Amino acid sequence: MYLKSIIGVLLILFTGVSLFAQDTTAIGSLPEKYISNISKKTASLEQKLEEKSDKVLHQMMKQEIRMKNKLAKVDSLKAKEVFEHVEQKYKDLEQRLKAKLPGKKYIPSLDTLSTSLKFLQQNPNLVSQIKGSEQKLKDAMQKVSGLEDKFQKAEEIKKFLKERKQYLKEQLSSFGFAKELKKLNKEVYYYSEQFNEYKALLKDHKKAERKALELLSKTKLFRDFMRKNSMLASLFRLPGDPNDPLSQANLGGLQTRTQVNGLIQQQLAAGGPNAQQQFQQNVQAAQAQINQLKEKISQHGGGNSDDIMPEGFKPNNQKTKSFWKRVELGTNTQTQKATNFFPVTSDLGVSLGYKLNDRSIIGIGASYKLGWGRGWNHIKFTSEGAGLRSFIDWKLKGSFWITGGYETNYKTSFNNIEQLRDMNAWQQSGLIGLSKVVSVKSKFFKKTKLQVLWDILSYKQKPVTQPIVFRVGYNF
Repeated sequence: MYLKSIIGVLLILFTGVSLFAQDTTAIGSLPEKYISNISKKTASLEQKLEEKSDKVLHQMMKQEIRMKNKLAKVDSLKAKEVFEHVEQKYKDLEQRLKAKLPGKKYIPSLDTLSTSLKFLQQNPNLVSQIKGSEQKLKDAMQKVSGLEDKFQKAEEIKKFLKERKQYLKEQLSSFGFAKELKKLNKEVYYYSEQFNEYKALLKDHKKAERKALELLSKTKLFRDFMRKNSMLASLFRLPGDPNDPLSQANLGGLQTRTQVNGLIQQQLAAGGPNAQQQFQQNVQAAQAQINQLKEKISQHGGGNSDDIMPEGFKPNNQKTKSFWKRVELGTNTQTQKATNFFPVTSDLGVSLGYKLNDRSIIGIGASYKLGWGRGWNHIKFTSEGAGLRSFIDWKLKGSFWITGGYETNYKTSFNNIEQLRDMNAWQQSGLIGLSKVVSVKSKFFKKTKLQVLWDILSYKQKPVTQPIVFRVGYNF
């Protein structure tokens, strides 16, 4: 009998070990760059968040000092009352930020990265092929923890700035400080938006991160680990295995969907023939109130920021984005038929644009004029010119933009780069016209741009060139 018991226990242990091995084997080899990508991303965001926080605090304090000096010229007693110990308040905040703040803000993507690293630390066989994996894991976890602290401190800064903004608004609204208060509002608003932008960057997983998370999420072992060890699990007891007595105990006393539906049906039946109609009307009324609240939220910041947008202020959504996210790479072509002087040519251009705001783009570019010959019976590839470009696009309405630009073009055939140094051979073009931008779903291109432009300097060129320019462009 004891022998049977021992055999049974061994079978259970063997089965458990086999299932664990199958589950971890299904993950395969995690990309080596996964851990290093997390370290680089979190370290970069931590530095950016710290720099932005220091900058906004410095600017806000300087602005308050300027307001204090301005108010002192009108009412010195009021200035002393409102701005008493203003510099000390900012120093006190800096001291609080140096200490460990209680609590943590839940950020889903950061929670996933942190929990995945803990999982790998407890299952070192999954990263055994990575050289120095133990130290790399430790470093990555420290950086993730550091970023969590920075987000928590940023929340404290947001709270402090909003309190100062509200306090100054109440104290100075009758002293002609509308311009200064509006500037403070903008600072707080853009800091909140930048905070949201950094959180969004955490969701922008690179290829190695996406592959690793996909592999991990496919296994029951990792899903169970997330359910028990994630930050979300510490906030709310998540439903686990139906056979888990702890999970069942935590669900005790809660009503199931079937029970709730049954209670609703009982109430409707007791309410008489008009109960169903009344119930639907109440639901519609509740939905209408929810929609009204959504509209109010939209009017006070579009739902993108938890800070109220200053009255009459249209935010620049590009301001909180990184440099490279404001850059647009593009290419365009322009073909001209053969003339007495020139063969059939195609201008092949590349451009680099920078978004000043949601409605304005400035940029530079270059072009190469390729000659095709004078017809199907005379095909010959030649270098017929080159060009340097500058442009500005301003959104008119919908998908239509007003486009202007200045270009200088070398319109003479050349065989080597040395010939392009003859500055007298370059001709100027001044372009103005309309562009229509069409969004496309392509692996390489995001937008197609159709342009009709008028070269206002074409009539001064010798020989006179075509005044109307038609171009087709693509943005990456």
